[in-house]
Amino acid sequence: MKNLLYIVFLFVFVSACSTKPENRPYCWDDDLHRRLLTDFCLTESQVKDYIRKYIPDVTDEQMRQWEVSNALECMVLDGEKRYFRNAGPNLFRVDSACYDIKIAKEGTALSGSEKVNKENLPEVITAVKKENMAIVAPKRMRVTYTLTVDTNAVPAGKLVRCWLPYPRTDQARQRDVKFISASEPDYVLSPQECRHSTLYMEKRAVQGEPTVFSETFEYTSCGEWHNLRAEDVLPYDTTTALYKEYTAEREKHIVFSPRLRELAAKLTAGETNPYLKAKRIFRWINDHFPWASAREYSTIENIPEYVLDNHHGDCGQVSLLFITLCRISGIPAHFQSGFMMHPRAWNLHDWAEVYFEGVGWVPVDQSFGIPAFARNADEEYFFLGGIDSWRMIVNTDYGMPLVPEKKYPRSETVDFQRGEVEWEGGNLYFPQWSYHMDIDYLKLRHGIQLENR
Repeated sequence: MKNLLYIVFLFVFVSACSTKPENRPYCWDDDLHRRLLTDFCLTESQVKDYIRKYIPDVTDEQMRQWEVSNALECMVLDGEKRYFRNAGPNLFRVDSACYDIKIAKEGTALSGSEKVNKENLPEVITAVKKENMAIVAPKRMRVTYTLTVDTNAVPAGKLVRCWLPYPRTDQARQRDVKFISASEPDYVLSPQECRHSTLYMEKRAVQGEPTVFSETFEYTSCGEWHNLRAEDVLPYDTTTALYKEYTAEREKHIVFSPRLRELAAKLTAGETNPYLKAKRIFRWINDHFPWASAREYSTIENIPEYVLDNHHGDCGQVSLLFITLCRISGIPAHFQSGFMMHPRAWNLHDWAEVYFEGVGWVPVDQSFGIPAFARNADEEYFFLGGIDSWRMIVNTDYGMPLVPEKKYPRSETVDFQRGEVEWEGGNLYFPQWSYHMDIDYLKLRHGIQLENR
């Protein structure tokens, strides 16, 4: 799961990005540098202050050891060592000894989404077995999504272009999408075939006021679960367009490097059944890569390689590793993302889908992995072929064009969730705007929608 908000914003970055000098053309290297300055914004002293809450006598030698192991993420920018904005908390997620120290002091508890899923997973499993269908347990939601550009981030009178996330209408487990309203009278919904589902609007900036865009819609999200068995999975027809597309490399985060080819071969050695191959990959990633807060994807050259190097990953990062290893192993797979919509625990979220001949496309949530609360085999591997009822699907791929076309590189060049904003002077990066989601959870009873107030 990705963080909802940045903790620290750099004034220098905001000042640099709020206007674009007329005599200096756009340069991605300059843009990337500013993005890295935003993510790597802490000093060693600031990080030590956090670590001392759990290790009061932390030493410089320990700091260097954690840096070498990549448990403490830092880099040198402009001749200065700078630490990732969540380097401290991540250390106690990634390093096993530090993790044990934190748990000894604070204990463990299920997260908000885990508490919801502890109830929802058996609901989905029971309904699938009872109704003999894979898509069950619908949840109806009304959502108001708001994106607010900071006051005076854009000169008064200049046109601000905005793309907001919108629920897909081409997914079997996401139904009855209903547009209700938008903040601007003129808006454009992306065509269904677009891999990123968006609602586009424009508005002119006003001096001394924030520029606000919002949309309201309703939709129904269902859980899905396939009680997969190896014997139900048939050999692939490798000549089909589907097989060729979804087992191919794709720049720049699904690349069949020698390192990844060797790893895929090692994980699947001696196994020919696609489901059992995928199960091995799923389990290995679950066991070796704890969740940690992620730096912006646009600053990472190759995400699966980054996960291997740093020994951790957030939802999208481990999903891309899973997808890449599956494709190398001859298993069609693709990226899917949007939001987890669990009551009191909504957040950005990414997952995957894999294709098994004889079964079809099935969801895989590598980040949710093996649930800590799993009480039986069905729950243990639920997220390999299943997904909870609390989702909003926005994307069926990564890094694809927006509609209408965006002039400048996106703030999130890989995923699309928070939204995107630009004006004639350039892209508006995350510190210059914020987003918020208001969710009303509605009851469905005998096909009649009732508001749950």
